[in-house]
Amino acid sequence: MVERTTTGRFPVGLRRALIAFALAQFICSFAGSNMNVMITDISADLNTTVQGVQLTITLFLLVMAALMIPGGKLTDILGRKWCLQLGLLLFGTGALISALAPNLGVLIVGYSILEGVGTALLIPPVYILTTLLFGDIGSRARAFGAISAMGGIGAVAGPLLGGFIAYAVSWRAAFVLQALIVVSIVLLARRAVKDPLPADHALPFDVGGAVLSATGLILIVLGILAADDDLRLTAGLIVAGVLVLIWFFVSVRAKEKAGREPLLSTSLFRNRASNLGLVTQNMQWLMVMGTSFVVSTYLQVVKGYNAIETGAVFTATTVGVLLSSLFAERMARRRPQRTLIIAGFAVTVAGIALLLGVGGAGDSIWSLVPGLFIIGLGLGCMLTPSVNVVQSSFGEDLQGEISGLSRSISNLGSSLGAAVAGTILVAGVDSADPNRAYLSAMLAVAAAGLIGLAAAWFLPRTRPA
Repeated sequence: MVERTTTGRFPVGLRRALIAFALAQFICSFAGSNMNVMITDISADLNTTVQGVQLTITLFLLVMAALMIPGGKLTDILGRKWCLQLGLLLFGTGALISALAPNLGVLIVGYSILEGVGTALLIPPVYILTTLLFGDIGSRARAFGAISAMGGIGAVAGPLLGGFIAYAVSWRAAFVLQALIVVSIVLLARRAVKDPLPADHALPFDVGGAVLSATGLILIVLGILAADDDLRLTAGLIVAGVLVLIWFFVSVRAKEKAGREPLLSTSLFRNRASNLGLVTQNMQWLMVMGTSFVVSTYLQVVKGYNAIETGAVFTATTVGVLLSSLFAERMARRRPQRTLIIAGFAVTVAGIALLLGVGGAGDSIWSLVPGLFIIGLGLGCMLTPSVNVVQSSFGEDLQGEISGLSRSISNLGSSLGAAVAGTILVAGVDSADPNRAYLSAMLAVAAAGLIGLAAAWFLPRTRPA
C-alpha cells in the first residue's frame, strides 16, 4: 500500500521508482514514433524504400503487441523487477545495433525485434508494479497520470526530438539517445524499484498459448499491410489470424476446465468495464500512431519538408498532451473517468476535423498546428483514465495477466494505426492525387476515434475517484 508524507508527496523511494517507470514508458513510446520523421533519411542512407521503413516501424509495434501477453505472464514466473531489467537490457542492445545498422535487415533485427521484445518484457512490470505500489485509487490515478503522460509525450514528441536529432546529427544518433536513456533507467531502478510480491518459479508457462496468440495477431496485421498488393492475400491472412485467435481462446477454456494454467484467465473477459476500457485503449493508440505516421510521411514524401520541419510541427501535439496530462489528477477527482474518456475522444476527433479543414486549406506547414494541438489535448485527457479503468478492475492476483493484455491491446492499436493508415497513405503517395490518399488515411483515423467514443459511452457510470 502506498504511503504519503505529511506534505502529501510520495516517499523518496516511490518517487524515484515512479520516475523510472515514467521514463521506461517514455522511451518505448518515443521509439515507436521518432522513426516517422526519419523515413526519407533512413531510406536514402540504407538504400531502401519508404515501404521498407514503414514495414520496420510496423514490425516493431507488432512484436510488442504479439509478445506483451506472454511478457505479462512471465512477470509472475520470473519476477517483475527481473523482467524489467531484462527488457531494458534487450532494448538497449537493440538500440545500439540499430545505430550501427549497415542495411535494412540489421535495422529490423535491432529495432523491430530486439527493441520490440525488450519493450514486451519491460512494460508489463511497469504497470503491475505501479498498481501494487500505489494501492488507493487516488494515488494510483496520480501515478498512472505521470506514466501515461510520459507515454503520450514520448509518442507525440518523438517526431520533434527525432527530427531535430536527424537534422542536427544523424538518424543514428536517435538510437544512441535511446540507449543512454535506458542506462539511466537501469541505474535509477536498481535501488528504487522494489517488487512487493515474490516470483512463483513453479508456475507453468503456456507456451502453446503464447505461440497461438502471437501468431494470430501477426497474421492480422500482416494481412492489413498486404492490402495494397493483393486483396485476396489480405483476406486470407486476416481470416487465418482470426481463426488462430479463436483456436487460442478455445485452448484457454480447455486448459482452465482441465485445471491447468493458461496464458490468460477467461475471467479477464467477463468484466464489462475492462472490456470497454480495452477498446478505448486500442482506439487511442491507433489514433496516436496513425496521426503521427500519416502526417509525418505526408509532409516528407509529398510536401518535401525535412526532418526538423516535420518534427517541429508536432510540438503543438506535445504541448496539448502535456497541458491536459498536467491536470489529470485534478480532473480524476472532479469528473468520472467515463466522462474524461468520452471528452478525450470527442476533442481528438474535432482536432482531426480541424486538421483536415484548416490544415488542408492552408499552404503553410504551420496551418496544421491548431488541429495537432487540439488532438494533443484530447489524447492527454483520456490516456490516463483508460489505463486506470482497466487496471483497477482486477485484484493483485490478475495484475500480471491484465497488464500484459492491456499493453498488448494498446500496442496492437499502434500497429494497426501504422498499418491501416500507413497502408492507405503509402499506396497513394505516388498517385496523381496524393492529397486524396492523405485525406482517406486521416478519415480512417477519425473513424477509429468514433469507435472509441461509442465504447466509452457504454462504460459504467461511476463517481469521481
